[in-house]
Amino acid sequence: MSEPVVISSRVRLARNLADYPFPCRMTDAQRAEVVEKVRLAVKNLPDEFMFVLMEDISELDTVAMVERHLISPDFADSTKGRALAVTKDESISIMINEEDHLRIQVIKPGLSLKEAYDIADRIDTELQRELHFAFDNKLGYLTQCPTNLGTGMRASVMMHLCALGESHAVSRIAGNLGKLGFVIRGTYGEGSDASSALYQLSNQVTLGISEKSAIENLMNICNQLAESELNTRARLMESMEYQDKISRSMGILLTARLISHAEAVKLLSNVRLGITEGLIEDVSIETIDSLMLSIQPASLMRAQGKKLTPSERDKARAQLIRETLR
Repeated sequence: MSEPVVISSRVRLARNLADYPFPCRMTDAQRAEVVEKVRLAVKNLPDEFMFVLMEDISELDTVAMVERHLISPDFADSTKGRALAVTKDESISIMINEEDHLRIQVIKPGLSLKEAYDIADRIDTELQRELHFAFDNKLGYLTQCPTNLGTGMRASVMMHLCALGESHAVSRIAGNLGKLGFVIRGTYGEGSDASSALYQLSNQVTLGISEKSAIENLMNICNQLAESELNTRARLMESMEYQDKISRSMGILLTARLISHAEAVKLLSNVRLGITEGLIEDVSIETIDSLMLSIQPASLMRAQGKKLTPSERDKARAQLIRETLR
């Protein structure tokens, strides 16, 4: 039921070392010590990580990491004393010295929350042996922000809610979800917009509930939201005007010589809907999802190996889309 709607699942664990103050109160020397301790601990994990100091990464590469959801926008804003450990396939990443000493993140395609949690939990257990995380018997894992106390876990799913967005139902749904302990946000989390009708649905409650219960509750809400989205899609697709909108979107993407990021994501969102509803053939959902990542400004320039003016980006973006869809 959720497959055409859920793009990816993410589990993030916030952890802090017991012997150090929270990052907001750390000295530069303490930040460096935490980075080195985590680097040595990560080396002992069975997973193969690339370890980078954020100060050594170019601004372009840093923004591209935000676009690929490897790091948060806040993490990218200030790189001093921060580091990132990431696997080759980028499914596992560990931000060091963000709001907390560690942010362990696992991203998996589709509705794979349980799989993502199992991996995050394994890494958490293995790192705990060497790093000794701050934990209280009553409060659970101690975090800089009180809203993360307890499990320290944020689980989320990226959903393509094009029909609910079109019918202006998302804001109403968001209010109802808030009463149940869930939040729905834009593509890059708090304070961001929902580009290409992509929304993050995540848990808010971390205290007084187990990780597995939180995962199960989120999956139930996700399935209900996906069902509502699919029902709304079915009604929209009865309209010949809406079918025409989807076909025209594909036509523009196949022929455009210049296209902005804002226009491209809207058209790709329409095409993705057309694929799931059987209106567009010979193009896969995976191709569209990949394009949505690769046409972003920093990712596009990174692939080109140079900085581009807005006009040059629009030209390169249009060419990439044409070549990919053909």
